This record gives sequence, C-alpha cells and structure tokens, in this order.
Amino acid sequence: MQQIPKEMFQPASVDLSEAEKISKPSLSFWKDVSIRFRKNKLAMFGLVLLIILIFMAIFGPMMTPYDYRTNDLMNTNQPPSAEHWFGTDELGRDIFARTWYGARISLFIGVAAALIDLFIGVLWGGFAGFRGGRTDEVMMRIADILWAIPYLLLVILLMVVLEQGLGTMILAMTITGWINMARIVRGQVLQLKNQEYVLAAQTLGASTARIMFKHLIPNTMGPILVTMTLTVPSAIFTEAFLSYLGLGVPQPLASWGTMASDGVQALQYYPWRLFFPATMICLTIFAFNVVGDGLRDALDPRLRK
Repeated sequence: MQQIPKEMFQPASVDLSEAEKISKPSLSFWKDVSIRFRKNKLAMFGLVLLIILIFMAIFGPMMTPYDYRTNDLMNTNQPPSAEHWFGTDELGRDIFARTWYGARISLFIGVAAALIDLFIGVLWGGFAGFRGGRTDEVMMRIADILWAIPYLLLVILLMVVLEQGLGTMILAMTITGWINMARIVRGQVLQLKNQEYVLAAQTLGASTARIMFKHLIPNTMGPILVTMTLTVPSAIFTEAFLSYLGLGVPQPLASWGTMASDGVQALQYYPWRLFFPATMICLTIFAFNVVGDGLRDALDPRLRK
C-alpha cells in the first residue's frame, strides 16, 4: 500500500481570537419570542386584521358624511349602495357609520374588561400564591365561592338592578371574570417562588412587593398575555349576547351587539343589517384568538430551537 508523504501534511492554523467568538448572536427572551411570533403567518394575519379594525374604529365614522345617530325616515332599510356603503336601518341611520362607531364601544368594553381582570387577577393570584398557607387557602376559597355563582345569572341580575350603561356592563363582566386570571397567576407563582433567585432576594431582605413586581410577575408575563388576549373576545361576545337579550348599551349608542340584535328581527327582508355587525364580531374574535394562539406558541420554551 502506497504511503502518503509527510510533506503533504501541514498543521492547521488556530486563531485563538476567532475561537472565542460566538458563531450565532445571542437573543434575549422577548427578541426570540418576537422572531417566532412573526414566523407564524396566521398569527400575523390576525395582528394585521386587528390593526385594521382598530384603525377603522378610530377613523371609520369620519369617512362618511352621515352621523350614526341621525334619523332619515325617507331612506329606511336601504340596501348597500354608493351613497350608503353598508345600507341603512329601520330609522334610516347609516350602518357604515354605526358599524365603526359600534366598534369603538365593543372594543372598549372588551379591552376594559380584560384590563380590569388583569389588574385584579394578577394581584389576587400573585399574593395568594406567594404567601401560601392559610392566606392562600382563604383567598382561593373566596374565589371558588364567587366562581360557583352562575355567571350569566349574575350578569343579568346586575344589568337589571343597576342602570344600563357601559360602566354597569363592564362591572357585570368583571365581578367574577378575574378569577380565571387569578388561578393562572397563582399556579405560576407557586412554581417560581422556590427558585434560587427568589430565595436570594428574600435572604437579602427584599420586601414582598419588590419580590412580586420585580421577580415573580415579570416571569409570568407569558401566560398573562395569552390569557388577556383570550379575555377580550370573550367580553365582546358577552356584550353581544347581553345586547341580544335587550340588556346592551342604551340608545342612541351603537355597539355590534345592539346592531346584531336589531338586525336579527329584519334578517329575512334586510339581511345586510345583520351581516355587517355579525361579520365584525366574527373577525374580531377570530383575530384575537389566533393572536393568542400565536403568543402561546411563541412563549412556549419547549418550541425553541
């Protein structure tokens, strides 16, 4: 067998400065989440759809010369046309203007309910999970008692007893709506409170508030954000359901729920009165759900590559 001469071999050059370099740039947790979320085409479609809906809620009523409250009895139940893009209702009001003004009400109700649930649920669940013991037992039993009350019955009762309005509707939705958020935050805090960095902060004398807001709650932001994005469409759907029962926002205010409730009565002859608000409700719920699913996947550490 022929031997290869040693002259053909040369020692490989080693550059110690190059050896210390990191081949791939390091990414922060939220940067990595952002990259993975942008790769989810369905979630990005939902996000773009939400941006369009919010834009139209702000500027849509300004795109038409008609006011959402103005009655025009000479043009009642007109089909969509160049003059009235979405048609008119039984009082001659422009449905395009009412649809996008209703978007303001419906989105405001959904976001306000989600923010209140976020505030109460994070504080309640976080404190109960961190304190543990008897405090946790008492706080979560209170939450269980409230959870046992039929949600729909409680909401209808409050809407009947109190004066109808945005404030009453948001109160009715959030009086027990925060419990799901509290349970999720409590479960996350129970897992995190025995971590080394939390024990080190306690050893150094950090206060309960500092540990909660500096260490525990920031590390539970993933489940919190996902739960919040799923709370908004739930609140919008609840508002539409209450409006269908006649417990929606008072006239002349418009919301997608009140418009859909009025449109059902004229579905056979004037279907456009139901089609547009119902379509907006479906698109909004779809967009929030796919964004929430995308966030859940992006925040899941098991899916990191």
